[in-house]
Amino acid sequence: MPAPAFNPVTPDDLNQLRRILGAEAVSTAHADLDLHARDQSHHPERPAEVIVWPAEAAQVADVLRFANQRRIPVTAWGVGTGLEGNAIPVYGGILMSFERMTRIVAVHADDFQVTVQPGIGHKDLNDQLTRYGLFFPPDPGANASVGGMLANNASGIRTVKYGATKDNVLRMQVALADGRLLNLGARSVKQASGYDLLHLFVGSEGTLGVITEATLRLVPVPQFMSAALAAFETVEAAVETVVAVRGSGLDPAALELIDAAHARMLREAEGVDLTDHPTLFMEFHAAHEESLQMGLDIVKQICEEMGAVSFRATTDIAERKKLWHARHHSYEIMVRSHPDKRFFINDVAVPISAYPELIGFVEQLKRQHGISAYMIGHAGDGNVHVEFPFVDEDEYRLRMEINAQIVAKALELGGTSTGEHGVGIGKIRYMQQEHGPALDVMRAIKQTLDPNGILNPGKIFPEPEPM
Repeated sequence: MPAPAFNPVTPDDLNQLRRILGAEAVSTAHADLDLHARDQSHHPERPAEVIVWPAEAAQVADVLRFANQRRIPVTAWGVGTGLEGNAIPVYGGILMSFERMTRIVAVHADDFQVTVQPGIGHKDLNDQLTRYGLFFPPDPGANASVGGMLANNASGIRTVKYGATKDNVLRMQVALADGRLLNLGARSVKQASGYDLLHLFVGSEGTLGVITEATLRLVPVPQFMSAALAAFETVEAAVETVVAVRGSGLDPAALELIDAAHARMLREAEGVDLTDHPTLFMEFHAAHEESLQMGLDIVKQICEEMGAVSFRATTDIAERKKLWHARHHSYEIMVRSHPDKRFFINDVAVPISAYPELIGFVEQLKRQHGISAYMIGHAGDGNVHVEFPFVDEDEYRLRMEINAQIVAKALELGGTSTGEHGVGIGKIRYMQQEHGPALDVMRAIKQTLDPNGILNPGKIFPEPEPM
């Protein structure tokens, strides 16, 4: 299969972009290009030829229409928090940043909904929603943009209770490669009209269209919240407890696993009161204090029966925020703690019943190869990240071989090669293995909506590397 044939950006193209957007919204400065050349992944940087900052949907559509006519690739950019190279412009061309499309269009408080532009960060959105007593529940940790979360179907710590991003979107406006603007879905909760095009675009990583607006489902801020920590002698015991908690009928808002190495690192870097044991981070939400306490009593009993060496719970807001701040920033802490190393992050998910077998397999591989790796995951929904440090190409190749075995095991167990980080660049190699003939159907959809292949090329589908 030949590499896509794209045209370079010419001075005339730059002038046309300035006419569409205004001169201040178009840049070829090296500082801007370098800033948008890579995300937070280990994948190598690839600068675009020009950065543009649209301010409204019509400008997005006009840029795409022009780029499609000129066969110039376009890559959408939220804030660059991706971990699989999803927003790296591997074929150069135009990088379309949504850093200026951060407006809350409307809050529909009585309907528990909000309509936003795609560039707003989910943490910034929730800060503004507090006055309404509502929040947008998906929480990938970093202040990812809403558009990026939708394009990648981001999940995070609260998926176990509230679902992934795909479960919390009702309506989107999307710009196609030819400049058409589509309105998909509706603000009504029940929708049974026509094909579900809304969710076709969720998780498509900007390869089918570019999201310009979204209406999101909100939930009331819970009146009572608690955090609980349970430490265990072994990872296996902690994981078996995850299955027990999920099978108990309890409804945790978060159920996270960190291994002993992670616990030690967070204690030393953040001053969090953790011991050197595999630990479960849990959070519970309730409308009544009695219900919350009842849930905590049950989960404490389960943890003790499963052999927990310690258990503690807190409803103190400051202590709970400190715990989750440490958990959210564990990746940055890990990177700072190893300035001489780079990290490859594995991301697979399996049915919850298969989680113990998956984790046992990972532990076996670590022992077999004699390597160190951090393990952390959204255990409540069967997701794990194995974070492999490496210093040179030989170590990187070994970790990629181990990662391939972990992916194969996850697929064997009925899971997926990427639980929440998306396909991007890094998971392309597993797409055929995971999807088989369905990948050809995906290609056909891509060809129908983007026949010139200008939308985020080099992602999701296996193809030759650019020359």
